Amino acid sequence: MKKNLPLYEVRKINDLKDMFAQSVRLYGENTAFMVKENPAEPYTSVTYNQYNSDVNSLGTALIELGLSGQRIAIIGKTRYEWYVSYMSVVTGVGVVVPIDKELPQNEIKSLLGRSHASAVIFSKEHREAILEIKSELPELKFLIDMDQEEAEDNILSYSILKAKGSDMLSAGNTKFTSALIDPNVMGILLFTSGTTAESKAVMLSHHNVAYNLESMCSMLLVTPKDVFLSVLPLHHTYECTCGFLCQIYRGCCIAICEGLRYILKNIQEARPTMMNVVPLMVESFYKKIFARENVKKLGIGLTLSNSLRLIGIDRRRKIFSQVHEKFGGRLRILISGGAPINSHMLKNLQDLGLACVQGYGLTECAPILALNRDVYFKNESAGLPLPGVDVKIIDKDADGIGEIIAKGENVMLGYYENEEATSEAIIDGYFHTGDLGYIDKDGFIIITGRKKNVIIAKNGKNVFPEEIESLLSHSDYIIESVVYGREDAFGDVEVCAKIFPDFELLKSEFGENFDARGIISEEVKKVNALLVNYKHIHYFEVSDVEFEKTTSKKIKRSAITA
Repeated sequence: MKKNLPLYEVRKINDLKDMFAQSVRLYGENTAFMVKENPAEPYTSVTYNQYNSDVNSLGTALIELGLSGQRIAIIGKTRYEWYVSYMSVVTGVGVVVPIDKELPQNEIKSLLGRSHASAVIFSKEHREAILEIKSELPELKFLIDMDQEEAEDNILSYSILKAKGSDMLSAGNTKFTSALIDPNVMGILLFTSGTTAESKAVMLSHHNVAYNLESMCSMLLVTPKDVFLSVLPLHHTYECTCGFLCQIYRGCCIAICEGLRYILKNIQEARPTMMNVVPLMVESFYKKIFARENVKKLGIGLTLSNSLRLIGIDRRRKIFSQVHEKFGGRLRILISGGAPINSHMLKNLQDLGLACVQGYGLTECAPILALNRDVYFKNESAGLPLPGVDVKIIDKDADGIGEIIAKGENVMLGYYENEEATSEAIIDGYFHTGDLGYIDKDGFIIITGRKKNVIIAKNGKNVFPEEIESLLSHSDYIIESVVYGREDAFGDVEVCAKIFPDFELLKSEFGENFDARGIISEEVKKVNALLVNYKHIHYFEVSDVEFEKTTSKKIKRSAITA
């Protein structure tokens, strides 16, 4: 790793319409998407030129419906029509409102109402729910079904709209293609994760996202030769900016994953070079690679490989070719986001030749705030601040840990229709993240936990649950854990944990009648031995089921610690 390697060259973009137009000119005949209709079929190619034609056709039709300047929601699984819909709305129609496809009907209704959506583009899975709530949403004028082949009285067909738009373009209609973009007003409205009552509507401008694209691509190499497998939900700003808009900006190919159960199959078919992942996925990959039956063989290979690297010879891809073939043979980097990840896992994957770095972002920052470079990184860190973004630590405690705040052109315009929350979050231009941490001597951001999760010990010291959860995750017998504080009988605060074990592994190693609590108790003792007394876990319980999570695969802590 070299600290002072120059940033990668990036091209200047004014807004997302400008970005897309430039990419079409530069990469027109390149493959933009690899798509398939069903799991049995091979991937087929969609070029940048074809994508541009589809975007222009749908955008023209939406303009002719009278939707110019309106809010248009999109809800559905990751598919080509989602990508066309998003780019059509954002490059000339109005404000795009991506909505989580996993939300229940009442929450979908709430978000459509809160966003004042005039239209919703949806897939067939949501047809019934959308029809049921339509009458309760007087501002919702148009329902557009991605899968319907013929128009009905109350539902428009996506494919027919696109065909009509194509005809209008051929007849000289330029209302969409000539539409001007103001890069400094709201162009994207995103809801943060959480329940409907807790979620905030984040207003992002084209400039916020364009700045983020330029900055993060200057830190991490993405080229037109890359094939990116899209596996995370597109409504989430992490995947949308970093797994869709970034790839279109840099001219590479997006292979659409058919769903998490098809991920290994799609990896073999698409042979990706890059993937965005969340820690849960990395942990799953890691446990499969480093399964007990593989450890000895991998250990021999690692000893040989690491010795060769000390004298400047890198044979990792050859020595661990079987591992690389499991990932399609071309995977060069995994980018992890959404939550901190175990640095021990990152190091072991890197030693196999699977580059894996993590970044740090929030919806309010469009989303990337910090990123580890592919040529300069620290596994225990969230990364270096993006170029031009000022990150500070305020209200530091005795250990130098405080709240992370940031100021930059990627910071949101504010929370939609919520001036009070905006004024609390952005003070003197600095966005207050609610995350705690410090900046080390090399400028890397080290996150220690969430402000709202901190446990205040009886001696006044701060206990960060995430630190203890990371140590617990080192155990082969523990899949996930949540650490929290509660008052004991004497009014003091004690550290507690809820732990979900790997029951299959326990059964295979200890037989049918294994004592889960006894085994986990020994693992807790090992962790306590690594901690000062006030951080010790005094009480724990074993969960029989996996913890409830958001659709971005974050554990719902409040549901567990209530």
